[in-house]
Formats: sequence, structure tokens, C-alpha cells
Amino acid sequence: MSKRLGTSPKISSLVALLSLTGLLTLGSLTAGADSAFANAVASSSPAVGAVLATAPNAVSVTATGSLLDQGNTLTVTDPNGTEVDDGSITISDTTAVVGLKPLTATGIYTVAYTLLSATDAPLTGTFTFLFNAPAAISSPSATPTPTVATPTKSATKAAGTSSSANISIIILFVIATGVALFLIWYARMIWNESRSQKRRKKKSAPRTKKSSE
Repeated sequence: MSKRLGTSPKISSLVALLSLTGLLTLGSLTAGADSAFANAVASSSPAVGAVLATAPNAVSVTATGSLLDQGNTLTVTDPNGTEVDDGSITISDTTAVVGLKPLTATGIYTVAYTLLSATDAPLTGTFTFLFNAPAAISSPSATPTPTVATPTKSATKAAGTSSSANISIIILFVIATGVALFLIWYARMIWNESRSQKRRKKKSAPRTKKSSE
């Protein structure tokens, strides 16, 4: 005669405990896998805490997972709290890039980001970098160059006319002087000739009287 064996309460409790342990282990493994593949910041440019002597023209943040094309924010503020990014955010797979305006102030710049992923919660954070603006180099003042006045055509023409007039006056003066000297010479010559004739007449007059006697 066979005797039917019943299930022991101890065995049932052991099976239930093993099942619960397996479920907890599976859940922890799943959670660990999810946390291992959670979206995070992989790198940035400039790097966190970087000290720059040359102003960058853009800032980028790269995540470990792919990013959505829309809804991401990436801003950059200068030491005075003024935004210096140009607002043009570009998404390329896992990287978000925003352009910068020219940086002129020396100090700490703050980058704030919110990156969205289709498979994870938004990735939000901030980091800073230091920019040392180059000292302004004052250019030496230009030495004034003395200007030489260039005579205009009218002035040149007037000067030429004046020179011609002066030459004409000199020529006329020379001619007049020559004529005056000639007239003086001619007058003296006539006067001397007239005196000679008078002397000749005086000398010839007594001889004529003697011959008549």
C-alpha cells in the first residue's frame, strides 16, 4: 500500500525565499545596468577649469549618449553675468555646440547646459573656465608730417606773368637809358661842333680885313 507524501512547510518557505532573492538580484542587476548606461558628460571644450589666453569662438559639451535635436540649452556668461554666446546651438549626435561673441573681459566664464536624451532624464549642469584677455597695445601717435604747399596753376601763371613783366620793364629801362645816353652824346657833339665853328669864324675874320686893305 503506497503512502502519499505531502509538501513540507520548510521546503515551501525555502522555495519562496529563493524566488524572492532571485527577483531582488535581477532588479539590482537591471538597475546597475541602467545606471552604467545613464547619460553623463564625457568632455567639454574648453575643459572644466581651463585657463585660456586665446578667446575661443565656440563652446561644446559632449555627452555619453545621443542627444535630441530640439529642446537643448547651452549658454555662456562673462564675469559680469552677461551672456556672450550667440544662441546658435548645433547638435551633432552626442555633442552640443554654441557659438561665442568676441570675448573681451578677463575673468571666469560660466557654461550652463541642459541636454536632452530620448532614453534618459535631462542632463543639467554648469562648469567654468578662466579667460585672460590680452592687454591692449596702444599704437604710438603718428608724427605729423610737414606739408609742402604745391603752387597751383593760377599761382604759377601769375608768377610767370610777373616775371615776364619785370623782364620787360628791365629791357625798356635799358633801352631808355641807352637812348638818353645817345641823346646826351649827340647834344654834346653838336654843341662842340657849334663851338668849333664859332672859333673858326673868329679866326678867319681878321684875315679878311687885312686882305681888303
